[in-house]
Amino acid sequence: MSPQSFLARRLLLTRIGTCLGVFGTFLLPGSFGEAQAASRRSWHRGLWQPPPFPRSQDGQPPLVMIDPGHGGRDPGAIGVSGTYEKNIALAAAHDLYHLLQTGRRYRVAMTRHTDVFIPLEQRVELAQRHGAALFVSMHADALVHDPHVRGASVYTFASHASDPQSAVIAESENSSDRYVHRSYQGLPPQVARILASLMRRETRALSGTLAERMVGSLTHVTPMLVNPERHAGFVVLQSARIPSVLVEMGFMSSPLDEAALRRPGHRQAVATAMRQAVDGYFASRSHLMAG
Repeated sequence: MSPQSFLARRLLLTRIGTCLGVFGTFLLPGSFGEAQAASRRSWHRGLWQPPPFPRSQDGQPPLVMIDPGHGGRDPGAIGVSGTYEKNIALAAAHDLYHLLQTGRRYRVAMTRHTDVFIPLEQRVELAQRHGAALFVSMHADALVHDPHVRGASVYTFASHASDPQSAVIAESENSSDRYVHRSYQGLPPQVARILASLMRRETRALSGTLAERMVGSLTHVTPMLVNPERHAGFVVLQSARIPSVLVEMGFMSSPLDEAALRRPGHRQAVATAMRQAVDGYFASRSHLMAG
């Protein structure tokens, strides 16, 4: 079932309600509630289990789009010893790329493989054009006025930041206007708006699920910020269709974080934890797909 078809069914049941209630009763998958409960039980059993082989709607393995932050003329944050965020992000992204390819469970793509500049909106467009099932952006920011702050965090999109620190980080990462999702073609404007709203809601819920798993996995390999699961208005997280997270692997303004991120072994550990989170995400999704 395509995402549009699934959300159309949700639309008929939840928004049109009594007017089209009969149709909604027939169109909503009967085991949806049971699948949600199974997904929650799977999460509480443990962080990572070998997942079933995931498949997208067209029968192909799902595509994970990895987005190394910054690049080219945009160095990103600059560490206390002169390390560029763009280089750390690219190196860690390559580690994750190769780990996700192992076992051939996923198709994997990157918004950039080399030191090139790509505008933020184009990163989102690349993911949508390739039909990505997940979008994972990788960064390592800086707080120049507080070098003692360190630790990783995971962000999902929200119009308002979860805290002032998140707002500052989002502002430093964003370099252009928001990405605006195109309206659905061939639908009446009112229906298109409702369907887009439902899709955004569903996408943000799935983004939250992935963020929760990322935090749970990363906690075992790297220091974390207090309340590491956060949200802010990052441009690259605004896709209405693709569950998206932005992982701040640490702070380049922290001598300890910068030194750790310069070590290949540490970056490999971070990438391995992120791979486990992706595996766990698709394992939980398989219950819903089976329903």
